Amino acid sequence: MLLRLPTSLSEAQECLTDGAVPVGGATLVWAAWQRDGFPEQAVSLREVPEANVLGAGEVGAAVLLHRIDERVPEVLHRAAAGIGTGAVRRAATVGGNVVGSTLRCLLPAALVLGARARVLAAEGPFEADLAEVLAKKPLLLSLHWSDPLVSGYRKVAEAPGGPPPLVVATAVHAGDRPVLRVAVRDGYDFLSESVPCDPGADSVLDALSGTPIGALPAAAREVVREQVASVLERAGGH
Repeated sequence: MLLRLPTSLSEAQECLTDGAVPVGGATLVWAAWQRDGFPEQAVSLREVPEANVLGAGEVGAAVLLHRIDERVPEVLHRAAAGIGTGAVRRAATVGGNVVGSTLRCLLPAALVLGARARVLAAEGPFEADLAEVLAKKPLLLSLHWSDPLVSGYRKVAEAPGGPPPLVVATAVHAGDRPVLRVAVRDGYDFLSESVPCDPGADSVLDALSGTPIGALPAAAREVVREQVASVLERAGGH
């Protein structure tokens, strides 16, 4: 297998045209390649500047998870910090987690940030929403967003050998009428809803109860309730 390391978008685009397969941090694809066979060519974006941005409302797909810190909103920082072991976080990339993983631990954070993606195809770079990225799995270059007023994140303790742990991400966004965004990973399913931040947590929770989030199991709804109350309390100080 030939691993190609482009240093510009034009070189990366040429790699895709030649049929190179994205490798990310190789923490997820390597085992599959060992099982199914290695591609003739793979491409890594680790030398492409546009895929290594971090901070000021954006994070690159080639950024290693252990580099994600206070320069990004709390919800994204905490999501990255809770993935795997330190060794995994020093090898795994944002793009690999969002596009290549079935767990997609960063996805709830990206959803509540209202993130959009910049992706690269053989025809060139373009912007896409997260739904398109997840459906078509293009080569992700970066995610970008508008910073929220406050955000929060909780990952419930894992049961050994059980399904993926529950994740609840929240964020309050400013505007003429502030909006609360909530995203939940329940097993391998993802739910995302937005409701107005009316006065009082009870009214916000009532609004969420009429969405698919309100149909979650009781234990999951209780975690959502706690996280919503916490982020709304903190938003009140802004």
